[in-house]
Amino acid sequence: MNKINKALLYLAFGALPFVASAQDKDTPPPNWYNLDFKQDGIMGISTEKAYEFLKGKTAKPVVVAVLDGGVDIHHEDLKDVLWTNPKEKAGSKDNDGNGYAGDVHGWNFLGNANGENVDQDNLEVTRQIRLYEPKYISVLPSTKLSEAERREFVAYQRMIGDYTSKMEEAQFGASNYTRLKEDIDQLVANIGKDPKDITKEDLDKVTPAGDRQKMAVRIIKKELEKDPFSKFYDSLAEGVKYYNEQVSYHLNKEFNPRHIIGDNYDDASERHYGNPDVKGPDAGHGTHVAGIIGAKRGNGIGVDGVANDVQIMAVRTVPNGDEHDKDVANSIRYAVDNCARVINMSFGKAYAYNKKTVDEAIKYAESKDVLLVHAAGNDGKDVDVNKNYPTKYYTDSLGSTQGEATNWITVGATGWKQDNDLVASFSNYGYRTVDVFAPGVRINSTMPESTYKEQQGTSMAAPVVAGLAAIIRAYYPDLTAPQVKEIIMKSVTKVDQKVKVPGEGRSRKAYLDEISVSGGIVNAYEAVKLAEQMAGK
Repeated sequence: MNKINKALLYLAFGALPFVASAQDKDTPPPNWYNLDFKQDGIMGISTEKAYEFLKGKTAKPVVVAVLDGGVDIHHEDLKDVLWTNPKEKAGSKDNDGNGYAGDVHGWNFLGNANGENVDQDNLEVTRQIRLYEPKYISVLPSTKLSEAERREFVAYQRMIGDYTSKMEEAQFGASNYTRLKEDIDQLVANIGKDPKDITKEDLDKVTPAGDRQKMAVRIIKKELEKDPFSKFYDSLAEGVKYYNEQVSYHLNKEFNPRHIIGDNYDDASERHYGNPDVKGPDAGHGTHVAGIIGAKRGNGIGVDGVANDVQIMAVRTVPNGDEHDKDVANSIRYAVDNCARVINMSFGKAYAYNKKTVDEAIKYAESKDVLLVHAAGNDGKDVDVNKNYPTKYYTDSLGSTQGEATNWITVGATGWKQDNDLVASFSNYGYRTVDVFAPGVRINSTMPESTYKEQQGTSMAAPVVAGLAAIIRAYYPDLTAPQVKEIIMKSVTKVDQKVKVPGEGRSRKAYLDEISVSGGIVNAYEAVKLAEQMAGK
């Protein structure tokens, strides 16, 4: 999902030096991801130029499923671009007999028939430790284990190391972000102004009470070099929330909310559970993603999404925590069965519980000619080595690759300048695994209650590509999912310079074709031209 400003934490408490890219310090133009480099000097995807090329051509609306944490279907910029189930009515009756009563605009696999919903959940590593701990916590080197048990035990040991480091970081973050916010709240109270109006001059006038407040002032001044105080303060509040949720829910082995749903979780064949509340308790992330794909273009309000002739299907799949494989598989199947032609998946995790079930759902989508677009992840790692599930690779029970989905695109994130910092510092990458890059830094899009906000992450880059895929499938409906993928991959913008490779320090540089399959950033204009040629028009 989108990235928490960990650099703020490091700056405050000296864990690492503060490092911000040049792109972090500037402000991009509104809707920059739709702009064109030659015309605007911005590394967008040339959406507007693509629509100039498509003038006079007819399009058939394309259903794009947003598998996410929920979508605000009443948003002013989304309400006119929703998928509506033509055979269903709101209420408790299953009018179309598909097993999902009241699924007018999509479905929620994270709730029950009584309308209760899961909000917070564990990380997958927490769930698996809870599963394996009773069996392996007392294992000694002399303990006899079968080959399968030995593999499980080795995996369990790796999980323990990962879990411990995550918990240490979360506890450190929760304590120090909270303390920093308390100090800054006191400074704000002393200044006596609304946070949105606080300036550097106000900070120059205030007298800090002790070393902690002096540090807080120094941090604020540094952040004010690139953002107003209100944006910095919101980021700080998000950090407090993020780390406290990590400790209380995501990494808490005693917390397990699955009973709310009431399904038999170990029965992966179970399909019909959940409710029609596609917004859920926290629709921020999913609403933002939906707006990037298809916020109504040309209506004079908010933002313009990438795709014009699009219908957004909301499928609530991801809690505040890691998604469950069963829910992911069922969400893919639901979207496919209800005529989605593109599925956006802006989520991922380091461990898989039932990869076979997800693989089977991906194969089902492949058989029905549905394109899947997946975010590469925000760990700044090489995902050829460090897995980010789900993946485009089919594997057997031993984890050996048994094939690759032809209908799958994995997306990394880039910024708006063609410079050393072009690839986002948080983005995962991979010579074999990440297919393309797309805009994912400081993307302004829709948020619940008809508001708008900048967010960043590969979660924002994936819907840019999903929107592009929707354009192609709308104007050239006879092209198959593999053909659409081929078009997007072959039409990328190549960059003839090395860029910083994500990761700590970012000291290594590489060409994009060394850290991705296509070696470029998606380009809508070049894509529709190639689609026109491939479609024989």
